[in-house]
Amino acid sequence: MPLNVALFITCLNDQFYPHLGIAMTKLLERFGCTVHFPSEQTCCGQPFFNNGYDADARELGRRMIEIFEPYPYVVTLSGSCCAMVRRQYPKLFEADPAYRHGCQKLASRTYDFMEFLDRVLRVDTSAMKLPTKRTVTYHYCCHLRELGLMEEPVRMLRQMGNVDYRPMEKADQCCGFGGTFAVKYPAINGAIVAEKVACIAATGAEITICNDAGCALNISGACHRMGVRTRVMHMAELMAEALGIQIGAW
Repeated sequence: MPLNVALFITCLNDQFYPHLGIAMTKLLERFGCTVHFPSEQTCCGQPFFNNGYDADARELGRRMIEIFEPYPYVVTLSGSCCAMVRRQYPKLFEADPAYRHGCQKLASRTYDFMEFLDRVLRVDTSAMKLPTKRTVTYHYCCHLRELGLMEEPVRMLRQMGNVDYRPMEKADQCCGFGGTFAVKYPAINGAIVAEKVACIAATGAEITICNDAGCALNISGACHRMGVRTRVMHMAELMAEALGIQIGAW
């Protein structure tokens, strides 16, 4: 029986990488899921929470809990938003008896896309092959590490055909984005991301896999400014290419 999966499309993906939602949908359908998109969804409240506005974050959190309540699985392309629901919602709603149970249910059913493919669907990427050989490196996003997703995406990447994987020095070091941190402290962000770009450049990789939209924006912008020629992609894009799935481009 197909799994019923609801898409949680985050703010940054909606605004800057809408084609990733298409890729996620087509891939989930290819792997036997029935995909739903609750159109009423909005922000999960992470920017409010990160800046200390817990009441406003709770207001958006209640909306999320209500909208996604009917679905057994909720899948998102953003590690940071997934971590918000899984790690922070239980704290926000600990003293709210009306929403505490719903919050716990949502937290237990929300997955990062790569985590869902690996741990729930058990997708075997060894059957996937890129049309031509490509050199690829991988950035370990902080919030994915917070979710315990470390080597799984790299293993799935290395198993794909025509992937020449190039390990990156300091792969698990933050890129400096940190949501509003990059806006509040641009000089610090600039220094951190410059080091990240230097590590990417040293690999000589044509493609840099980055499975979080915030990190992708920060890294791709810095690569452009510093003249480093690498294409920053989500793993979903690479998998779609390997399977011959057309998703368009932004």
